[in-house]
Amino acid sequence: MSAKANILAKLRNSLAGTQPLIDDFDEALVTEPWSYPAEQRTERLRQLMEAVHTETHLTTTDAWPALLEKLLTDKQLPSLLIAPTTPWGAQIAEHFAGRDAAPTLKAYDRPIEQWKAELFNDTPASLTGTLGAIAATGSLILWPTPQEPRLMSLVPPVHFAILKASQVYNNFYEVQQKQQWAQGMPTNALLVSGPSKTADIEQVLAYGAHGPKDLIVLILEDA
Repeated sequence: MSAKANILAKLRNSLAGTQPLIDDFDEALVTEPWSYPAEQRTERLRQLMEAVHTETHLTTTDAWPALLEKLLTDKQLPSLLIAPTTPWGAQIAEHFAGRDAAPTLKAYDRPIEQWKAELFNDTPASLTGTLGAIAATGSLILWPTPQEPRLMSLVPPVHFAILKASQVYNNFYEVQQKQQWAQGMPTNALLVSGPSKTADIEQVLAYGAHGPKDLIVLILEDA
């Protein structure tokens, strides 16, 4: 008997006197998109994002500027980079208008070549919007625009992101279908699950190596 035949014979004999188990595998796990009840999507998103060191806060469309101001103060961040032509940029600018003690607001309104040193060396935090989020993977969807270039969410050490609770989707497939991504995509659509991190050969995890070391998501429950 060959070695192969001997091995197969031993495997067959090892099953003598046993009963096969019923295969109760749920085929839907691999054939249907993952989904959650609407009331559980935001909590699912928060659990996954906080598990990888993302900070999340529930707030409202009226209350988030005050919350952001408190977070800036608590974290001792003296300035904030915004896109003033976006709704959230305009809202936070109005909130801080005429207040000498408020953090300094910087506008991304120049070509990068004109203020590269300031952006990389003297801009501790930024605020951007999002295109939504994915509950199944705990990911934010960032869609850079000329008003909010990719560098806004990539360079400052702290990234604040505005997320509408109504735009927390079940899965990536649902996002692409409902937002009609096939009709046109940017050169840089991003799924972000947490702050930048990396590990060296000794598996020591470090944050902020290739992007923000802190990601803070403000979830607007009434939007």
